[in-house]
Amino acid sequence: MFSLYIARRYLFARHSHHTIGIISAISVGGVALATMALVVTLSVFNGFRDMVASFFTAFDPQLRVSVAQGKFVAADDPALEALRHRADVAVATDVLEEQALIVASDRQIVCTVKGVSDNYLGQGDLQRHFYGDGDAVLHAAELEYGILGIRLASQLGLSTDFDGALPIYAPRPGERVNLANPVQSFNSEELLSPGVVFAVNQAKYDSRYVITSIGFARRLVGQQGMVSGVELRLQPGTDEAAAQRDISRSLGQRFTVQNRYEQQEDVFRIMRVEKFIAYLFLTFILLVASFNIIGSLSMLMLDKRADMQTLRALGADNRQIALIFIIEGWLISAVGAVTGIGLGLLLCWLQQTYGIIGMGESAGTFVVDAYPVSVHGADIALIFVTVLVVSLVAVWLPVRRLTRTIAPDSQSEKPSGI
Repeated sequence: MFSLYIARRYLFARHSHHTIGIISAISVGGVALATMALVVTLSVFNGFRDMVASFFTAFDPQLRVSVAQGKFVAADDPALEALRHRADVAVATDVLEEQALIVASDRQIVCTVKGVSDNYLGQGDLQRHFYGDGDAVLHAAELEYGILGIRLASQLGLSTDFDGALPIYAPRPGERVNLANPVQSFNSEELLSPGVVFAVNQAKYDSRYVITSIGFARRLVGQQGMVSGVELRLQPGTDEAAAQRDISRSLGQRFTVQNRYEQQEDVFRIMRVEKFIAYLFLTFILLVASFNIIGSLSMLMLDKRADMQTLRALGADNRQIALIFIIEGWLISAVGAVTGIGLGLLLCWLQQTYGIIGMGESAGTFVVDAYPVSVHGADIALIFVTVLVVSLVAVWLPVRRLTRTIAPDSQSEKPSGI
């Protein structure tokens, strides 16, 4: 408390040299600018992350249960049967996904056939992604239909009112390709178009996926009675994280349970790495800015040399005196941090409200015209702690050495006489 009291007095007291106040103000400004840059940069990364998360659609189920090893599991597996009858599960959709070759005229494209049970189309979120004059159906009597992604249909040269049959080929399980007659190594089925396509504004779905009935998918890949996973929609008001943990525990290690963020792990992992690298670079800049504090403290220590001798006469040692100026450096950093955080939050609010910084020449080609920002409280707390830790690292050793150099303890000096 003694060191804090003296440091606080030095921070707000007038100095005999006007230069000390100027250097202190520069130190505060440097820390404030680096802190503001941290707040704005991390908030922009958060904004992009939240924007990507807002693109989650019915193609990204609330929870996805898949096989931990291998591709398929029996649909009547007791663990999956128990899962379908859980009280907190509103909809459980059996899914079988596999790659196949779809052919239209002279065009051939590798796609992902997603076979789903009949309750899949009944989910309200999916209906708004269908476009066309037909009816979204997967099968009727003996006919099998396939709903193509809009980009996949475009690549095949098809329109929504296409009424022909689309041949689809998939390798037969466990067979090697017969080079003499490759067609014999593939299962072949035909899909009709129901007159609609889907568009969820995600390239990996719109350009690759075909939605069809799970019965058709099983025949195509030769996996009768099997599923590759189960997609779940929970009851309204259910704690998703708690339900995910409980389901994962009940299913055991044979299955993996993923939420929407984990299903898009590749995208979010890249964003986390980029955000961490930006944090490291800006923290290094903050460290450089904190070195200005050393200059401010050295000038202050020269100005307060007489006070330091007085404190020694009153019984203070080098450690206590050094602590005064270390706390002084902390206070300077804290003022800079609070100022920088305030300015950063103001800039984030202006960007959110008015979109001051646009996407440049790319404006109009993305779903947003200005950089998105999203302020997270955890990031603000991390930034404040980072500033204090960096300032401590920057001033600790220099202040201790300066204390012994500028105003050495007279008892530790060697006698100059005999």
